[in-house]
Amino acid sequence: MDILELAFMQRALLAALLVGVTAPAIGIYLVQRRQALMGDGIGHVALTGVGLGFLLNASPVWVATIVCVIGAVVMELIRSYGKARGDIALALLFYGGMAGGVMLMSLAPGGSNANLTTYLFGSITTVSQQDIVAICVLAAFVIVTTVGLRRQLFAICQDEEFARVTGLPVRLLNLLIAITAALTVTVAMRVVGLLLVSALMVIPVAASQQLARSFATTFAMAVAIGVLVTLSGTVTSYYVDVPSGATIVLMAIGVFLALTALATPLARKRADRAAAEERCTLEEPTAGPATDDVRV
Repeated sequence: MDILELAFMQRALLAALLVGVTAPAIGIYLVQRRQALMGDGIGHVALTGVGLGFLLNASPVWVATIVCVIGAVVMELIRSYGKARGDIALALLFYGGMAGGVMLMSLAPGGSNANLTTYLFGSITTVSQQDIVAICVLAAFVIVTTVGLRRQLFAICQDEEFARVTGLPVRLLNLLIAITAALTVTVAMRVVGLLLVSALMVIPVAASQQLARSFATTFAMAVAIGVLVTLSGTVTSYYVDVPSGATIVLMAIGVFLALTALATPLARKRADRAAAEERCTLEEPTAGPATDDVRV
């Protein structure tokens, strides 16, 4: 049977493609800011939105989007203004989001462990037409933001103070990164699950950094790796009958390990070449005066 003839697999592959593009696209900025686990925290908060959606008999994706955006803004404000107790506030937000989601899911009509597992670990073959519409709209915003504002976002991720001096709206751009990360979580939760979404934001970026030497190359390679593992993981999960989220993340880890193994000898060769060039420079004789009668 041709996999593309099945309507649910067409939706699954489209969702996987969009997640493969969006997760690394925002993940590269989170990695630059050393906020690699921010997606994990937003995923905890998103579970409250999913539970609230079931309780209100509304679309879990759209309700989770609203809750995620609010949670991401609160996280960014805590990061910006929180001092000694900022980490405690974030921990309360993360764990409260997870606990609230579980509680609301249990109170929702028809709520069950099956629904909870679907959103925690992903179930790409259950993506509905309504989910696809939401995923397409949110993914479009994420792609336009991460590509269209790449110079500005890169600037604040590298050095906020320098970006502020140059006149960039640093606070607004920081909030935009947080909101974009929140939207990416809701895009990816049906594909890899809320507990694994952070891995798809970080691992393709970390893998591409093993070989890439510039931001643009890292960005392109990370997106390519993201698309590769999401599509191949989706197809594999269909034929082997294994969870899609776990399959995708394990494939991403496999790519990371392969590129790391490839990059190690290349890095050693570059280091040896640089050392050899430095020795040649130090040993190169300096030009003396234009005379044969030279005394030291």
